Amino acid sequence: MTVHNQSHEPVMLAEVLAAVGPRDGGIYVDGTFGAGGYTRAILDKARCKVVAIDRDPDAIRAGQTLKQNYAERLTLIEGRFGDMQALLADVTAVDGVVLDIGVSSMQIDEAARGFSFMRDGPLDMRMSQEGATAADAVNTLAPEQLSRIIHIFGEEPRARAIARAIVRARTDEPITTTGALVAAIEKATGRQRPQDRIHPATRTFQALRIHVNGELDELVEALHAAEKLLAPGGRLAVVTFHSLEDRIVKRFFTSRAGKLPSASRHLPEARMPPPPSFELPFKGHLEASAAETARNPRARSAKLRAGIRTQAPPMPSIAGEIGVS
Repeated sequence: MTVHNQSHEPVMLAEVLAAVGPRDGGIYVDGTFGAGGYTRAILDKARCKVVAIDRDPDAIRAGQTLKQNYAERLTLIEGRFGDMQALLADVTAVDGVVLDIGVSSMQIDEAARGFSFMRDGPLDMRMSQEGATAADAVNTLAPEQLSRIIHIFGEEPRARAIARAIVRARTDEPITTTGALVAAIEKATGRQRPQDRIHPATRTFQALRIHVNGELDELVEALHAAEKLLAPGGRLAVVTFHSLEDRIVKRFFTSRAGKLPSASRHLPEARMPPPPSFELPFKGHLEASAAETARNPRARSAKLRAGIRTQAPPMPSIAGEIGVS
């Protein structure tokens, strides 16, 4: 979910374009439109069409200016990228899909959206601006539920202490702002010290955002949808910023490329694994260059993984195959 102006540079743009390989006449899906950084670059690279999806109505409204520049070549759809197959029901197949996973810079920069612990504002965190908020979660969930969310989605080693501190704080009065949540977290962790690499609220805010928006389930659904939508030779490029997301994407490509431990040759033919549905254009993942990370600190944690669709049918989903546990 990147943007295209100078202060919000699309992460790993050159690498993403190389992985997607836009060509004249192609149809591409930008599943995380944001402010249109990848969309604009794809449309400028080739005489092609882009279907851009974003669950944030603000992003779709802001994208109308970009649509005017590219007319019929750009279609904007408000919705979840996990639903891309249904959203593109009239499209038989696409030539590329790009996903930039996580919160957009626009959302972080707007205090009223409640994503940033650096800006005091309502404790919201809803990408779609609908449904339960982060405030609902911190004020109603049991301590054990809060602790589990913070531990699993935030990979926070002090999850139990933070959950207890949140519960104590909400007993006095409801936690309704990002500043109030930071204050509660700091009761358990202490304030940020000069030697601390990240702010003590970072992982908790990440965890609540993932929980509120169902981000990991959404990512799994999007990967499966892309596998079904891509034509043979079509390309899928995914940029992640956190280990949980990257783990899901890594497992997806590993399984789809047939890189999981092979079945025994003594097993009956019916139990042998299906043919790979993706080929991998490079081993593992790519990271941003030193020049880019110096210019754009957000790129420091970015990882790009990609795959090229084969002729094989989509592979069946296996329970736990690309989970986070």
